[in-house]
Amino acid sequence: MGFLVVVLTVVFGVHYYLWRRLVRATTLPGRARRILTGVLVGLLVALMVAMVGTRGLDLGEAGHLLAWPGYLWLAVMFYLTVILVVLEIPRAVALLVLKRGERRPAERVVAVPVPAGGAPAPPQPERPLTERPLTETPLADTALIETTLAETPLTEGSVHRLDRRLFLSRTAATVAGLGALATVGYGVRTALGDPVIQRVPVRLPRLDPRMSGLRFAVVSDIHLGPLTGITHSERIVRMINELEPDVVAIVGDLVDGTVAELGALARPLRSIESRYGAYFVTGNHEYYTANGPQEWIAELDTLGVRSLRNERVEIHHAGAVLDLAGVNDVNGQVADDGPDMAKALTGRDSTRPVVLLSHQPVQVFDAAKFGVDLQLSGHTHGGQMAPFNLIVPLQQPVVQGLDTVDGTQIYVTRGAGFWGPPVRVGAPPELTLVELQT
Repeated sequence: MGFLVVVLTVVFGVHYYLWRRLVRATTLPGRARRILTGVLVGLLVALMVAMVGTRGLDLGEAGHLLAWPGYLWLAVMFYLTVILVVLEIPRAVALLVLKRGERRPAERVVAVPVPAGGAPAPPQPERPLTERPLTETPLADTALIETTLAETPLTEGSVHRLDRRLFLSRTAATVAGLGALATVGYGVRTALGDPVIQRVPVRLPRLDPRMSGLRFAVVSDIHLGPLTGITHSERIVRMINELEPDVVAIVGDLVDGTVAELGALARPLRSIESRYGAYFVTGNHEYYTANGPQEWIAELDTLGVRSLRNERVEIHHAGAVLDLAGVNDVNGQVADDGPDMAKALTGRDSTRPVVLLSHQPVQVFDAAKFGVDLQLSGHTHGGQMAPFNLIVPLQQPVVQGLDTVDGTQIYVTRGAGFWGPPVRVGAPPELTLVELQT
C-alpha cells in the first residue's frame, strides 16, 4: 500500500508540473486552457487504467486496447518531463533577461518652440497617449487609444511583456513536445523490432577443452502481457532456433499475467530446439502474477522447458561435464520461495565449472562466495529508456554486458521484451549467444 501511495503521488505530481508548464504557462484563462486541462486529465485516467485496470483482469482484446494509450502516454509523459526539466535553466535565464528589458525606458524630452520675445518654456516629458486629453490627441491616435482600451485594460507595456512570456513558454512547450514525440516514436520502433543478436565469447579457465565452443542462447524479460501478441513469442523462438544453441537459458520475467490470460502466447516455446534442453528460472514478475509462479512452472514443464528451482543439472558434452544451476528470484523471499545458493551449489565437484542462472545481477555477490564461474542474468532491460540506465547501478552491480564481480564473471542481457511502455531508447531488445571457451 505504501508503494502504491508513493507511485500515485509521483504520477499526480508530474501531471501537475506538466499542467503548469504546458497548459497554464502557454494559455490565457478561457476555452483553450479548459480544453487542454481536460485532455491532460483524460491522459492521466488512461494511464491509471493501463497501470491498474488491466492488472489481474482477463479483459482479452479489450485489455490490450486499454493498455496501449495509457502506456504510450507514460513514455511521452516521462520524456516531456525530462526535457522540460532540462529547459528550466535556459527558461529562467530568458525570463531574467526579459525582466531586465522590461524596465521603464527614460522619458523622452520634447523640444518646445520659444515664444517671441520671451524665455523658452522648460522642456516637458512626452505623455503616453492614454494620459493626454483628447483635445491634444490627433484623430488617428484617439482611435488607437479607444481600440486598445476596448481590447484590454492592461497598462502600457504589459501586453508586450505578456506576449513575450507566452512566446517563451510556448516555444519551450513546442520543443519538449516535439522532442518527446520523436523520442517515443523511435523507442516504439526499437521495442517492437527484432531483438539484436549479441555473440559473446566467455573464457572459463576451469572448462574442459572438450567443451570449448559450447553455446548458450540466453533470453530474459520476454514479458508476455497485454501489449504483446503471439508473434512476439514466435519471433523469439524462431531467432533462438536459428542460433542452433546447445543450451537455452530463459532467465526470468517471462510473463506479466496468469496462465489463463497468457497461456496461448507461451505455447510457441514448445518449438524451442536445443541439444541439451531449455531451462528457466523465475524473475520478480512471476511473483507479481495473481496465481504466483507455480502454475507457470507447471505450464512450462508441459512445453518442454525445465525450471531450475534452487537446483542444478549436469550438462554432458563431448565426454566432459559442466554444472548448470538455477536459483529463484529474490522476490520469492516474501512467499517463502526465495533463492538458496547453498541448496543449488553445495556438494558439487569443484574441479569442473558451474554456470548459474539468476534473474537479478545483484545475486552475483552470493554466487562469488560459492565459486561460480559464470552467472547469466537479465532484469535490468539495460535501462530500457535512457536515462534510466544511469539509475539502475544504484540497485544492480551490472546494467548490461559482460563484467567480473568478486572473481565471478557475469553476463547481463538487456532482455527481449519490454515492461510498461512499448518503448526502448538506448537499450534495444537482445538475444545473446554465449560461447564458452577455454
